[in-house]
Amino acid sequence: MHAVLRADILHRARRFADGGATMLFTDIDPGLRWYSGTGTLAVDASPAAQHDLAADGHGVTFTPSLFCDHAVTVVDLTLPPRIWYPARGLATVWHTDTTEPPAALADLLGRTRARLMGLLAQPASTTELSQRLGASPGTVSQHLGVLYRARLVTRARHGHLVLYLRSPLGDQLLT
Repeated sequence: MHAVLRADILHRARRFADGGATMLFTDIDPGLRWYSGTGTLAVDASPAAQHDLAADGHGVTFTPSLFCDHAVTVVDLTLPPRIWYPARGLATVWHTDTTEPPAALADLLGRTRARLMGLLAQPASTTELSQRLGASPGTVSQHLGVLYRARLVTRARHGHLVLYLRSPLGDQLLT
């Protein structure tokens, strides 16, 4: 669960860094709309319960959740605004990927590296990948090192973890 939440936060940070608030809010939830001209975030709510809340320098806290299917907020005028939203990849928490990699890719890279490439559509740590593959963390780390040196995956530090993600070159190879 922690890995999915960390991956979502990393994804959102990248979207924000790449395109600002406009890019950040385009795929969080259809009920959230960002108006860049005014710097206003609209959250769909019941018309009878419409409120204008100023962040007043506190900002708005966004929290990924594995237990909601749309953006949720609690309006409490005494607290800074907070919005919970469904985390990307939440289905992977309860389902493991058992899809076999394409045979040609497995022939080229080896079965384990090909499976890693398939799993890295979302950022993941060595520990998470080792659990999903049923391989030791050391083995997964060695394979990730080879894929990284071949520029098929990227890596980024997130706190004490290193998260790996398929690179654009890796995406091209997989397709």
